[in-house]
Amino acid sequence: MNIKHIFFDLDHTLWDFEVNSAKTFEKIFKDNNITINISVFLNNYKPINFEYWRLYRNDKISKKKLRYGRLKDTFDKINYSISDDLIDKLSDDYIAVLPMFNALFDGTHEVLEYLKPKYQLHIITNGFSEIQSDKMINSKIDNYFDKVITSESVGVKKPNPKIFEHALKVANASKNDSIMIGDSWEADIMGAKNFGIQPIYCNFENQLVDPSIISVNHLLELKNHL
Repeated sequence: MNIKHIFFDLDHTLWDFEVNSAKTFEKIFKDNNITINISVFLNNYKPINFEYWRLYRNDKISKKKLRYGRLKDTFDKINYSISDDLIDKLSDDYIAVLPMFNALFDGTHEVLEYLKPKYQLHIITNGFSEIQSDKMINSKIDNYFDKVITSESVGVKKPNPKIFEHALKVANASKNDSIMIGDSWEADIMGAKNFGIQPIYCNFENQLVDPSIISVNHLLELKNHL
C-alpha cells in the first residue's frame, strides 16, 4: 500500500484536551468568583461531557444543548447552586479561553516532524470550528497540516462516511493511499474502517481492542508503522 495522506484527529489525539480543559476551568472559575473544588468538578464533568459528545456526534442534541447541558448537569450532580445566566457565561468563557492553552501529547512535535517530509498531513475534527484553528496555531502545529476538515464545515460528524468522503476530495486523496489516526474507537477508527480507510488507533489508555486494528500506546510508536 502506497500511503500518501495521513488524516489525524485533533482533540485527545494530538492536542491534550483534558489538560487544557482543566486549566480553562481553573481560569474561568477564578475569573467568575466561583469557589469550587476543581478535582471534584472535573471528576464529575468528564463522563458527563463524554456522554454529551456522544449524543452530539450522533446528532441527538444541538451544539447549544451540549455546551449548556454538560455544565448544568455537572453543577447539579455536585449540588452547586448556579444561575442559568452564569452557566451561559461560563459556556462562552470556556470556548473563548480553551484554545489559549497549548498542551500536546508527548511526542506530538517529534512525530509530526518525522511524518511531514514523507506524507501530506491533514486534520479531520468534530470539534467546534471557531476554536480548532486557534488551538493548532497556539500549540504551534498548524504548519504541519495541509487541510483541516471540521464537521461543522461539512455538515456531518465522524463517523458519518460523508465527512471522510469530503476529506478525501478536499485533499485530492483516495481510500487506498490514506490512513486515519485517532483516539475515538467509534468516530475515528470504526468510522474510517467502515468507509474503507485504514485506521490506526491511539490507544493511550490501553483498552482491549480488536487486534486486527493497528494501535499505538504513544505517538512515537507511529514511527514503527509509517
